[in-house]
Amino acid sequence: MKFLGNVLATIIGLFVFLMLFFFGILMIAALFGGDSETVTVKNNSVIELDLKNIKYDYAGKYKDPWVTIFSDKKSVGLTDVINAIEEAKTDGDIKGISILNGESTLGMAQSKALRDELESFKKSGKFVMAYANSYTQKEYYLNSVASPIYLNPVADMDFKGLSAEILFFKDFQEKSGVKMEVIRHGKYKSAVEPFLENEMSDANREQTTALLNSIWSSVVSEISKSRNVSVEKLNEIANGLLARTPEMAKAQHLVDIIAYEDVYHDAIRKLLKVEKEEEYNKVDIFDYTKKMMTTSNINDAKDEIAIIYAQGEIQSGEGDVNTIGEGSMRRSLQEARRNKNVKAIVLRIDSPGGNALTSDLIWREVELTKKVKPVVVSMGNYAASGGYYIACNANTIFAENNTITGSIGVFGILPNFSKLTTKIGINAQQVKTHENSARYSPFVPLDDKFKEVTLEGVEHIYKTFVTHVAEGRKMTFAQVDSIAQGRVWTGSEALKIGLVDKIGGLNEAIKEAAIIAKVKTYNTRNYPEYEKDFDDLLANLPFGQSKESFIKQELGEENYKVLQGIKRMQSQKGVQTMMPFEINIQ
Repeated sequence: MKFLGNVLATIIGLFVFLMLFFFGILMIAALFGGDSETVTVKNNSVIELDLKNIKYDYAGKYKDPWVTIFSDKKSVGLTDVINAIEEAKTDGDIKGISILNGESTLGMAQSKALRDELESFKKSGKFVMAYANSYTQKEYYLNSVASPIYLNPVADMDFKGLSAEILFFKDFQEKSGVKMEVIRHGKYKSAVEPFLENEMSDANREQTTALLNSIWSSVVSEISKSRNVSVEKLNEIANGLLARTPEMAKAQHLVDIIAYEDVYHDAIRKLLKVEKEEEYNKVDIFDYTKKMMTTSNINDAKDEIAIIYAQGEIQSGEGDVNTIGEGSMRRSLQEARRNKNVKAIVLRIDSPGGNALTSDLIWREVELTKKVKPVVVSMGNYAASGGYYIACNANTIFAENNTITGSIGVFGILPNFSKLTTKIGINAQQVKTHENSARYSPFVPLDDKFKEVTLEGVEHIYKTFVTHVAEGRKMTFAQVDSIAQGRVWTGSEALKIGLVDKIGGLNEAIKEAAIIAKVKTYNTRNYPEYEKDFDDLLANLPFGQSKESFIKQELGEENYKVLQGIKRMQSQKGVQTMMPFEINIQ
């Protein structure tokens, strides 16, 4: 036994030593490597716009320096990239930008903001060129700002208009015995329609069609300007699939040159006056942005505009870079409100909504802040349902034309397995002291009394939501109710009906905030700073991500997204103010 004890002690000692050694190496690497390396931008350089690792407007930062050291969240945000491109316009070492196989996970409003900055970069006299082995419609929308556009001779070109597909589960529920009990307000609240029907309702089809047409109109109008092809011609091309091959795409003036990548690089060499056999100087956008973030001059102004990023689904708790929690959001608003140097606040929202209670808590904090300092909202890809809830009382609301917003409606979903359990021989029995003392059980059929009480709660939240919008937008309850009911609108439509004030991006919102606050010279300060503990730190390390990576690898990207959607639906607790559907535009 003593021998076994010594062996066990040795094993434990080795394990502890290895763990300490591992963390020691990480600490040294974090303190003396990585971000501390200086990126050198050589003369006559080209920025390679690789966007694969750019997903969020804001990459996040942490209050605890230890979490910052070990976190994998060292990427940059899209806002940082846009600021870096703006700096590059006057950087003598940068001659142009190359969009090479421009894959990205950016949403449409994000793509629009980046596209606008690339357009501005071109006006400085520097070039923007693009090459791809294939183009999805979203990728082409961004790349169409370039001139010239190169396309691989055997490439796929996707230009056919937009569509949306929704799966319906009514029959599946009947056959399986697993039913989603739905309690809602809003005839357009189609987030729950798949559980109630076998086909799309007229109201849902109406709003989905209007939404897709509005987004498409915004997309083709900008492509038309860049490519000098009329909107009518672009619609003809999409309708007839007239750009499905590289040759057809060139004939329709959607691309300029059909060639392999080496020819594309030779063309850049010629522009830079570099010999054909020599490598030309390149700098990755990630590295260039990191350099700009650490070396750009900040003016000596004391006044600041706070930018508070609210991105992801709205959930309870602290929140992080891809979820909006009341902890980080309320704390950020309070800190910005109390900071004497902060003269105005811009709330940047990219959210389809989520938990109704959390939305209301954030709304209240905005209301308190607005009494002290102006609050301007900038809407990104989404500011729908709960995302609109936290925006509605701002002094001014900006949206892009293709922002998805509105969806002023409320619903609750209760999974019920009583039919399934009866089929397989399981019978649930309840004992209670009072008529309504038992909590909802998924193993007992939903009774009318519980449904009545729950619907009462949904109606109360809907009334509160509409009242907040009416007060914030200076409209009557009836006016808001007529455009609410869960209906989804694009930014351009929302402007017409009074849900937003102006069309524009984050920079326009910042300028508006400065005008309202009457400040001319200022710096910007980013929020939130997330409060994460050691457990969160471990989850961000490589071995903490292995489960997710393994599942994604085994299921494939598309099936993994379906699994994540099911998990999100299961995790939605309490009444939800959530956008009715997810749109993924390729």
